Amino acid sequence: MSSEHPENLLREVAALPALPGVYRYFDAQEQLLYVGKAINLKKRVSSYFQKDHGGTRIGHMVSKIVRMETTVVRSEAEALLLENNLIKTLHPKYNILFRDDKSYPYLRLSAVRKGEASPDISADQFSRVSYYRGAVDKRHQYFGPYPSAWAVKETIVLLQKVFRLRTCEDSVFSNRSRPCLLYQIKRCSGPCVGHASEQQYASDVRDATRFLNGEAQELMREMEARMMAHADKLEFEQAAVLRNQMSALASVLHQQSVETVDERDIDILAVKVQGGRACVNLAMVRGGRHLGDRPFFPAHVEQVVEEWDGADALMAIEQQVLQAFISQHYVDSAMPAVLITSHAVDKHLLDTLSEQAGVRVVHTSQPKEQRRIWLEMAQTNAGIQLARLLAEEGSQQARTRALVQALDLPVDDLERLRIECFDISHTSGEATQASCVVFHHHKMQSTEYRRFNISGIQGGDDYAAMEQVLTRRYARLAEKNSAEDAAKIQEMPDIVLVDGGKGQVSMAKRVFESLGLDVSRIVGVEKGEGRKVGLEELVFADGREKVYLGADSAALMLVAQIRDEAHRFAITGMRAARAKVRVGGSQLEEIAGIGPKKRARLLQRFGGVRGVAAASVEDLMTVDGISLQLAETIYKALR
Repeated sequence: MSSEHPENLLREVAALPALPGVYRYFDAQEQLLYVGKAINLKKRVSSYFQKDHGGTRIGHMVSKIVRMETTVVRSEAEALLLENNLIKTLHPKYNILFRDDKSYPYLRLSAVRKGEASPDISADQFSRVSYYRGAVDKRHQYFGPYPSAWAVKETIVLLQKVFRLRTCEDSVFSNRSRPCLLYQIKRCSGPCVGHASEQQYASDVRDATRFLNGEAQELMREMEARMMAHADKLEFEQAAVLRNQMSALASVLHQQSVETVDERDIDILAVKVQGGRACVNLAMVRGGRHLGDRPFFPAHVEQVVEEWDGADALMAIEQQVLQAFISQHYVDSAMPAVLITSHAVDKHLLDTLSEQAGVRVVHTSQPKEQRRIWLEMAQTNAGIQLARLLAEEGSQQARTRALVQALDLPVDDLERLRIECFDISHTSGEATQASCVVFHHHKMQSTEYRRFNISGIQGGDDYAAMEQVLTRRYARLAEKNSAEDAAKIQEMPDIVLVDGGKGQVSMAKRVFESLGLDVSRIVGVEKGEGRKVGLEELVFADGREKVYLGADSAALMLVAQIRDEAHRFAITGMRAARAKVRVGGSQLEEIAGIGPKKRARLLQRFGGVRGVAAASVEDLMTVDGISLQLAETIYKALR
C-alpha cells in the first residue's frame, strides 16, 4: 500500500471486512471527498491505495485522503440506498451530484366516504381531482409522478373534458346552490347540486382511474358497448353522453399516438456531455401518454471529464453520468416498469434498484418504433438544454470579465467576484423596504438575498432608508476587534451597487467612512437622459469621473441585470408587506358592528388600517355609518 498515507489509515484499510458497505473519505480539513459503495469493502477500498492512479481525478482524490469512515450493511441494495442518501445530503467533492430539492407533482383523486347512503349531498361522497405535491396519504389515489406542474394541470383539464370530474374545494362544493361555470361549459357533471348521482359519478371516477392507469383502449371498447346497450333500450340521452366521452377520449388518444405503444409507465433518459458540463434529460410516459420532460445538470462532472480523453472516453463519461443519475434519482422516486436509456446501463445496478423498489424493471438502450422516437426526442432536448446552459454561462462569464475590465478591478479570479446591490421601495412612504441581492460565481445567489424593513424615518426619505440599510448590513463586517472579526471582513463585496446617482452615492460614502470601510467599493447606477434604458452612467464615491459604458456594453448588461433583480426583489417584498398591512383590515372585522361596507369606507377614507388606527374618535365619526359609540369602540380596539 502507499506510504504517502498515515499508518493508522492503512491499518484500517487492511482490517476492513469482506462485507457489503459504504465508505467515506476525508481530507486534512475534514472535508468529505467521496462516498462509495461496495459488495466487498476490503477489496474495493484496498484498490484505491494499491494502484497508481497518476494525475487522474481518482489520483488527485486519493492523494488527499487522511481519514476514512465505513458502514457495514446487509446487502448491496442497502449499500446503494445509504450511499445515495449520503451523496444527496453531504455533497461530497468528488461525486457526481444531482441536486434537485423539488419533489415531483402528482395528480390526486380524493378518497370517498364509505358508509350508509345519505339523502344529503356531501363533498366527501364525490372524489375530487387535484394537483398535489408533498407527502402521500394512503387514503387517496395518486397518479404520477409528472415531470412538471404543467403536465399535471393538462391532465386535469383532460379529465374534466372527458369524465367531467369536479376540481372545486370541499368548502366551495358544500356551499353551492346552483351549478358553477364549469358545469355550464361541460367540464363538470355538477354533483354539488344533484345533477349527477353518486353512482353515476363513481362510474366516471372508475373510468378516469382506468384511463390514468393506461387502460385507454380497453376502456374505449367498454364505453362503446355501454353506449350501444343504452341505444338498444332507447336511452338516447345516456348514449349521447357516452358518445361525447368517447369522442373526446379518441381525440386525446390520437394526439398522443398511444395506439402504437404498450400502456406501461416508461421513463426515457438521455445524456449529453459537452464543454465540461452534462445534461440528463428525463422524459416520462404514464399510461401510454407522453407527459413531457425535465433536464438535470449534475455538479462536479468536470472532474470526471478531466480524467478521460478521446471519442470513446466521451461515451464512457456519458455512461458514468447516466448511471450516477439513475442510482441517485430512483432512491427516492418511483421506478417505472420500463426504462429506456441513451446508453447501456449496468444490469447489476438495475437489479439492485428493482429489488429495492419491489418492481421488475425492463430496460433497453436500443428501442424500436414509437419508443425510438421518444428516445430521439429526449436526446434532442438534452442537447438543446445543454447548449442553452453553456450559452448562458459563457454570456455571464463574458459580462463579468467586461465589468472587471471596465472598472479596472483588482480581481484575479472572476469566479470570486462578489457584488451586492441595494434598492429602496415603498408606496407613498408606506411599507418601506430595502433589498439586498448578491451576484457571485457568475450568477445571482438567491439564497443570500436579504430584505430590511425600514423604520424610524420620514415616509419617502430614500436617503435615510439607504443610510439605515447600509449601516445594518456592514456594521458587523466593519468590526475588527478580534481575529474572528478580521476574517469576516473578507465577506465584504468587491462592488456595492446602489440604485441611484450622486445623492445615494454620497449617503453610502458617509456610511462607509463612519464604519471605516473602503469607499472605492461603492458604485451608483445613475439613470441617463430621459431615464432611457442603456443610457445609465456609473457614479463613484471615491471621486472618479462618471463612466458611460455604452448601450451595447456587456458590462452594462451585467450591471442592469443586477440592478433590475434588486428592484424586482424590493418591489415584491414591499407589495407583500403592504398587502399584509392592508389585509390587517381583518382587525376591523373582529370589531362588533363593523361589516364589509363600513370596513371599506374606513380603509378608503384613512388609506389603510394604520390610518384608521391613527385617527381620533372625531375623525372616525366623519365616516358615513360610524356613530360615537362605534368610533370609541374602534379607537380602543386598535390601540
